[in-house]
Amino acid sequence: MAVATVATSSLHLACSSSAAGESKVLSRRGPCLLAPAPGRASPLKLVSNGSRVSMRIARKGPGVKNSAIATNEASLSEQKSSTLSFGPDVFVLDLAEKLEELDYAPGLNTTAKEVLSRLRERSAEATLSLQWPTNKVEAYRYTDLRFLKNSGVEPASLPSQDSRLELSNFQRTSDENMCMLFADGVVSSSSSSGLKDQAGVFYGGLSSLPEDYVKEYVIPKLGESVDWINGDFFASLNGLGVRELGVIIVPEGVKVQMPLHVLYYSSQGGSEGGEKPVYALSSPRLLVFIGKGAEINIVEEFIGEAGKLYWANAVVEFFIEDEGKVQHNYVQNQARDAVHIKQTCVAQKESSSYELVEAVIGSRLNRHNIHIQQLGPDTTTKMNSFLLAGQSQLQDLHSRLILSHPRGFARQLHKCIVMHSSGHCVFDGNVKVNRYAQQTDAGQLSRSLLLAPRATVSVKPNLQIIADDVKCSHGAAISDLEEDQIFYFQARALTLRQHGAPWCFHLGGSSAAI
Repeated sequence: MAVATVATSSLHLACSSSAAGESKVLSRRGPCLLAPAPGRASPLKLVSNGSRVSMRIARKGPGVKNSAIATNEASLSEQKSSTLSFGPDVFVLDLAEKLEELDYAPGLNTTAKEVLSRLRERSAEATLSLQWPTNKVEAYRYTDLRFLKNSGVEPASLPSQDSRLELSNFQRTSDENMCMLFADGVVSSSSSSGLKDQAGVFYGGLSSLPEDYVKEYVIPKLGESVDWINGDFFASLNGLGVRELGVIIVPEGVKVQMPLHVLYYSSQGGSEGGEKPVYALSSPRLLVFIGKGAEINIVEEFIGEAGKLYWANAVVEFFIEDEGKVQHNYVQNQARDAVHIKQTCVAQKESSSYELVEAVIGSRLNRHNIHIQQLGPDTTTKMNSFLLAGQSQLQDLHSRLILSHPRGFARQLHKCIVMHSSGHCVFDGNVKVNRYAQQTDAGQLSRSLLLAPRATVSVKPNLQIIADDVKCSHGAAISDLEEDQIFYFQARALTLRQHGAPWCFHLGGSSAAI
């Protein structure tokens, strides 16, 4: 069974109210997220007036914990039973409290801690003002996250010195390639190089970044994408739980000849014993700055321990200056029981080029949100994706590309294969051509193949055109194998389970060719 659905409406809610009355601090175990620091006013208040709840947020200095006060009238039971509830629920509050108490990675200097503290502060305010995504939200209509909310989530601990991972463990050495390793969300200082001889190219953790680079590249850019990714809950959750920042900087005019391999490894995992399964949450974050006329090829690879329960909630931000060029390859091959949620945010300036090739085959739940903005004329954007869904797997790709300047060029090709009746692939691609993006050339195509009865794919290509001098197209195709194709494989002694492999190689290989 194939499903192609286009949703045409969404619900935007705004709530503001004020109420006077006595307030109380919600009691919670351990150090309280909701309690303000001694001598300071509460920065976040949940104020109730009957069934309406509003949030008031006050700014504060770095290093001060976030807090919230609720009135007697707004009980937790009323929030849970309300159809339209405002403010964070109990699960979000509990998870935010755990993330807020995390220590930073060792080795961070004062400047680095201040930078991450400001990011955590902004992310905490955003997280506590958002709801856990449900199927009632259009963007998560086909992404069922109830199993994750009903499970236990514990932040992954910092890797110990004795268990520090090396690139040699993965048959990769920094002598042959430029490599960078994240272990459970933290950059491994022993495996990631720092400042290179090649005209100031840097890759590594924030702890080893020179202070002048921090002021010039990191402080102005870190978290800037929050303003244009429409308040994504998981992006804010990543900022709240970040313990160290990975940084890649290519200065103006430098063309890096060797690919840079960024490896994300999840070694910790929860258990399935007890009343409910427990997932180990890591929050890796990477910031990439490409100077004017600079070029680089970056390969991101996500892997992890087999048979363990872990949740990788990753964010990568690309800032590409004029005439910069980025070739971005993304591979996700994590354990079948894992959860993988990733945000890729790209800001492209005039005459720059960004090309993405992604291959996703792992995890129980995979959700990739791509946010791209063309911030100048003559800009090129290409996206090629291949997703493979097997038994009890959900592979979800949401992309949003905004073209706002003349002569922009964009191509997106999405291909997916569903190999099991319980597998599900989701694609929601949004290309928006604004009024001043004249002479734009944009194309979007989705192709899906179903190799099992009752396999499901949900496709929503979306092209919004406001300009009047453009060349744009989009389309989607969903099919299963025809009888003559099945006969072709069976005549060559291939079973129904075996004949899916050639199609995977064919579609996956063609997706990689941009």
